[in-house]
Amino acid sequence: MGGHRRRDRRWKHRPLTTDSFPRQHARTRRFSLGEPRDLRVNPEHTTVFFARSRSGSDPVTCLWACETNSGSERIIVDPSNLNGGSGLSAAEHAVRERLRESAEGITSYDTDAQCSTAVFTVSGRTFHVDLASGDTTEIDIGSEAFDPRLSPDGTHLAAVVGPSFRVINLEQPHSPLIELTAESSEVQWGVAEFIAAEEMGRMRGFWWSPDSTKILVTRVDNSEVSEWSLSDPAQPWISPRTTRYPAAGTTNASVSLHIADLASGGLTEVVWDSATFEYLARVSWDAFGPLVTVQTRDQRSLEVLRVDPTDGSTTPIWRDEDDCWVELVAGAPVGTGPNEIITTADRNGARRLMVDGEPVTPPELQVRSIVHATSDDAVFTANPIDDSTVQHVWRWHRQTGCRQLTSGDVVSQATGTVDFTITRTANLEVADQPWMLPGGQHLTSHVERPLCEPNITITRGKSPEGHALSVAILLPSAPVEGPLPVLVDPYGGPHALRVIRSRRAHLSSQWFADQGFAVIVCDGRGTPGRGAQWERSVHGDFATRVLADQVAALDIAAEHCEKQLGFQLDVSRVAIRGWSFGGYLAALAVLKEPQRFHVAVAGAPVTEWRWYDTHYTERYLGNPSVDDTPYRRSSLIDGLESLERPLLLIHGLADDNVFAAHTLQLSSALLAIGAQHSVLPLAGVSHMTPQEVVAENLLLLQLSFINEHLPRSVSR
Repeated sequence: MGGHRRRDRRWKHRPLTTDSFPRQHARTRRFSLGEPRDLRVNPEHTTVFFARSRSGSDPVTCLWACETNSGSERIIVDPSNLNGGSGLSAAEHAVRERLRESAEGITSYDTDAQCSTAVFTVSGRTFHVDLASGDTTEIDIGSEAFDPRLSPDGTHLAAVVGPSFRVINLEQPHSPLIELTAESSEVQWGVAEFIAAEEMGRMRGFWWSPDSTKILVTRVDNSEVSEWSLSDPAQPWISPRTTRYPAAGTTNASVSLHIADLASGGLTEVVWDSATFEYLARVSWDAFGPLVTVQTRDQRSLEVLRVDPTDGSTTPIWRDEDDCWVELVAGAPVGTGPNEIITTADRNGARRLMVDGEPVTPPELQVRSIVHATSDDAVFTANPIDDSTVQHVWRWHRQTGCRQLTSGDVVSQATGTVDFTITRTANLEVADQPWMLPGGQHLTSHVERPLCEPNITITRGKSPEGHALSVAILLPSAPVEGPLPVLVDPYGGPHALRVIRSRRAHLSSQWFADQGFAVIVCDGRGTPGRGAQWERSVHGDFATRVLADQVAALDIAAEHCEKQLGFQLDVSRVAIRGWSFGGYLAALAVLKEPQRFHVAVAGAPVTEWRWYDTHYTERYLGNPSVDDTPYRRSSLIDGLESLERPLLLIHGLADDNVFAAHTLQLSSALLAIGAQHSVLPLAGVSHMTPQEVVAENLLLLQLSFINEHLPRSVSR
């Protein structure tokens, strides 16, 4: 491909317009504002309820309804019209961080079974709304209320209130029917412990019975969990904040489950072998009773238990085992009978939908989540096992088998039920990706149109080891002459994909490409979607195969550009940037492969896996108190000898997921061997960098560092 113009390579910033992409990216909270979210359908399928802000830059989320026969929308509650409150509770702050929640207003809500009323909190105050009329009243359940949930019949409300868990009758809110108060500051009722929320996807700590007479509630005891400190050096007059953090190899929180009876006020403990099955991974309550999923500490065994709500006894109805780990999958399991479930399991190399203990999906399909299921029906998402760049919505029926509901080079999601499935489909051609109702109507999206348009090619090539890799190549929007310098922009770790056929997923990468780079993104071994062996390639070693695939992606992209696009990549000028696991990978690249990677920006990197949490880290690397060899193999600090390339470490000092100690300890180790590097500490910033100014300038500062330190030529 000819006709490219060479860009000015003096690495000077062009003057920014009033609204640049970095500013827009920050102002729109990464283009998440204005998008319908938390969709719910009433039993008659006549109305869809959802949360959405009024514009793509408005952070205040309102509660809306859409009539399914006409597609007409109406606002139910605008929290801006509610008087201000006292701010978020500590529990809500914690959950917002686990959810990476950056919006304001009504960020979550709960309805009764008929979707006639709803409850939500704003600034720690609890409100009850009639969903038909919009009439809203405040409920005085107590200050710092969090996670309010209505009983299915709509007559009672349960919530975490400061250190207590309360259940009230809405007609008599000042006389709690149930009030569980912790006996110490290290005990909490009705909440998800840190690792359940951060790693297991369980954000809740209580569940109503379908008949509204009982409620399951967790008791979390953190007293044996290691106490870590978060301080703000920018404000030394403020006392450090302590938190309980279960680092790999250390003691977890002790979690138990109890059944509270509203009529008697009695409390019955749910009994299982918690010494063996330490993790409470999933909880639900269906027509057949409570359903509980528990895991062993090493995550190689999982059991699904049916609970007797009268005495708390449990009966195992499903067990799964794996030599490496049993994966927790969103939406699974679903109880369909007293002893029956629909779930997922890795069988014959693929994650498959399991009904009556048998797989009902083919081994060529990798199931990603269960959306909704009944005894004879299930809606789920899946992708071809050899192509994780796409995702489709599927339906299984007991009589007719599996049927694909979406098709093409798209990434599809779904919500709703088997009888009323709402889908959203993204592709690389258009930015808009609205939620579509079964009748063809769509929910309005106010997401702003990005100021950059991805110029992307997804190619496929083989690594030296013979496995296929999908590689995204983003090029400048304006014509340029090669050879182009390269920016490798990975995440690269478990549970996340970057190379997907969704236009919106590549916006920040395109902005870097428009600064004169060929941006390369690759999901290598260990990332989801490509089957059991692919995911388990990182078992016992986070470094070797993960980094090797990024090197292979660089070569695949260079060959594709030369042979298919007609210009060269300058592989003597390669930068790499990443955040979280991607930050670990960026630092790893310049430490272990300095001949291929010439400058790195590592944001919030895990530098020593012994300091990351139990459930995530031990799944892949085992328990370091038993065998620390995988930890030494994967560490950036252990055995550190030299650093030949420029490295910028960025870390929020308020990060309670990947603590700033990771960056500071690596910096100290680099200083000890005389290795030059740069550190950018972010005062008051957490793992998700929600502050608008910080988020905007982080992109600019990363670009500036890369431009300053990327060499003009490097002898290989």
